[in-house]
Amino acid sequence: MAVVAAALSSIGIQAQSQADKSPTRSHDMALNHNLSIFNSLVKELELNYVDSIRPKEAFGAAIDALLSTVDPYTTYYTADDRTELLQMTTGEYDFGGIGSFIMERDGSSYISGPKAGAPAALAGLRSGDKIIRVDSVDTSNFGSAEVTKLLRGTVGTPVNVTVVRPYVADSVLNFSMTRAKLTDPSVPFWGVIDGNTGYIRLTSFIASTGKEVREALESFKGNPAVTQIVLDLRGNGGGLLESAVDVLGNFLPKGTEVLRTKGSESRTEKIYKTTHTPIFPDIPLAVLIDGGSASSSEITAGALQDLDRAVLIGSRSFGKGLVQRTLPLPYDGMLKVTVAKYYIPSGRLIQALDYSRRNPDGTVAPTPDSLTNVYHTAHGREVRDGGGLTPDFKIDVEPYSYLTYNLVKDLKIFDFANKYANTHPSIPPVEEFTVTDEIYDEFKKSIDPATFKSDKICEDMLDKLRDVVEKEGYMDEQTKAAIDALAPLLKQDLNRELDVKHEEVADYLEGEIAERYYFNEGKLRQELKTDKALKKAQEILSDPQALAKTLGTAPVPASGKGARKGK
Repeated sequence: MAVVAAALSSIGIQAQSQADKSPTRSHDMALNHNLSIFNSLVKELELNYVDSIRPKEAFGAAIDALLSTVDPYTTYYTADDRTELLQMTTGEYDFGGIGSFIMERDGSSYISGPKAGAPAALAGLRSGDKIIRVDSVDTSNFGSAEVTKLLRGTVGTPVNVTVVRPYVADSVLNFSMTRAKLTDPSVPFWGVIDGNTGYIRLTSFIASTGKEVREALESFKGNPAVTQIVLDLRGNGGGLLESAVDVLGNFLPKGTEVLRTKGSESRTEKIYKTTHTPIFPDIPLAVLIDGGSASSSEITAGALQDLDRAVLIGSRSFGKGLVQRTLPLPYDGMLKVTVAKYYIPSGRLIQALDYSRRNPDGTVAPTPDSLTNVYHTAHGREVRDGGGLTPDFKIDVEPYSYLTYNLVKDLKIFDFANKYANTHPSIPPVEEFTVTDEIYDEFKKSIDPATFKSDKICEDMLDKLRDVVEKEGYMDEQTKAAIDALAPLLKQDLNRELDVKHEEVADYLEGEIAERYYFNEGKLRQELKTDKALKKAQEILSDPQALAKTLGTAPVPASGKGARKGK
């Protein structure tokens, strides 16, 4: 408790220092008043409570409760959590490993996704391998957390893994490998699609993002067939603000203003401009976004939209217009705290939720579209603040059916992909591979309807209808007969459902099988073959008139000043 009190005292001193700068003396007094109460409460509780206090749990709960009153992006990291923070900002881990996801199933652990080029993949481990031993430790009944701990270690040290591989004659296999430094690149895949489209999949914004994107762009520049570029930011939750500015510098004139951040005081305003000569200053460009695109993704897409440099395609982005930075705390702790709001070139703030204005129950409601403000792009197009970025072309993505969801959840697709890979030495290149009717029929036969756990939506709804009709007094012989006649028509027939959803299930299955042979890149390439947003981007970029109509014809201002036309 003495350690905790010291930490609180340090935090109190820092808070006092900040309070001294506050223009509102009443706020300073309230802060000091409550810190004094909290310190006294802790001391009295420790001295008088009938049992001992658990400091770690108690103060963890107190810190979480305090931070819940601000916003979900302000987070406290203990010394043990610093690895997570390191990985988020650098894409690197501070331990060595084999480079594979580990899945827990029925009390045992399995390989579920070796990464290309990592020790697991190079040694020959495959998805579906059951891990029964790590070095001399029997792991047959170990959960994923226990197995993961054994697999991790110092970079360069050896590790032996014994597995049981299904669907092969010699099922017990042993693999020796050396633990390696693991990284999660922010660009897991880039390449030329359909001969002329340079495609970049960007999943995060970390310290190496600028370098990774430039590597892809330099490759495209050396390929005369590439006439257009698609930057895919779907599902990208953001990261380092500076990395977003770095990426923008590849497409905008040097010195272009792309962002302003404003803190609680006017003197904290900071302007960000591109700092290097662009690789592609005028090539037709599209950015794919969705509800998972947030923070630095929205900075990138928003600046390109406001400066009329790229066309946005997909669905509305998340709407995070807040900036965080990390501050050191006592005992190797870290505080990631929101310090500013950011404004893209048109002058708009795209933050969807105002956490300073909460409902009486503590919830925060998004700003209605009717209350948002109109701003203008460099060429005079209307755009709005609040609620994220609205794409220039909206693409509705159909959610997966309950059938596909349950096939994935129940691991039926996972198991079949493993079986196929273990019984077929190779498949054609991704561009040529398809799940044929023969493969699909084989997949259907692999599922036992008696063991398949599926949500019987129609049957459940019919049962609810019976209950409502009974309670409301409408159940007579005629109504009962009608419901009874409907029941057989709505009874789940797995074979029929698999036929009805043939195309959807086959598309998902193709990606899973392709991943077994060509790793994550194979799965991504497979998914892109039927990607509606990508197809729309290629269509617009290949049509100069459509692109000009969307973006206008005025040149992008070199300084970025011409874009700030206000409301």
